Amino acid sequence: MIQVEGVSHRYGAREVLSDINLSLVEDRIGVIGANGSGKSTLARLLNGLVVPLTGRVLVEGMDTAHDGAGVRRKVAFVFSDPDAQIVMPTVAEDVAFSLRRRGLDKEEVSDRVSEILGRYGLGDYGDHPAHLLSSGQKQLLALAAVLVTEPEVLVCDEPTTLLDLRNSRRVAALLEGLAQRVVLVTHDLELLRGWQRVLVIDAGRVVADGPAEQSIRLYEALMGAGQPS
Repeated sequence: MIQVEGVSHRYGAREVLSDINLSLVEDRIGVIGANGSGKSTLARLLNGLVVPLTGRVLVEGMDTAHDGAGVRRKVAFVFSDPDAQIVMPTVAEDVAFSLRRRGLDKEEVSDRVSEILGRYGLGDYGDHPAHLLSSGQKQLLALAAVLVTEPEVLVCDEPTTLLDLRNSRRVAALLEGLAQRVVLVTHDLELLRGWQRVLVIDAGRVVADGPAEQSIRLYEALMGAGQPS
């Protein structure tokens, strides 16, 4: 369980989140909102990439402000731009880098890397320069590099933003099939159809929280408010 308790956050004088209280227990949770609404900051709070100015975030009782390393072993994060996440020269090295602190021997690392690359269609790319992959392959690599650590929760911040339709659908299908709990920040409302729970963030507050279809309707109405007739 992830608990968000009385969380507020600001960057300089600008408040980006205000008094957020959430219990995140569902397997599939979407987060939607306009640009600048605070949804990406909320996502980063869930695994300690951002620490709240006030309040606290707990992951199975661990406070992200005091046990960030422990939290990140359970909650992995995928960025919208995979180039921000790829750190090693080749595909296999990048996935293996995620396992560096797991106490595994070289053979175990090699086996786990091979297995996950094969699972996500990158089995023939182990020695390929990571930054020369296509955009879709890079996002698959970014996902593989976090999923190889077997986290319990995967938080994704707009992972299909830079992808074409085919690769967007491929990533969406991958996320839908995961055993892990998924928290997905996205502007692509179709990705969330049928999801258990969708949060709508507006001006730093949760203004809707319910099943996907209900929250999406409210969000679409919110975005249409004030438009000329």
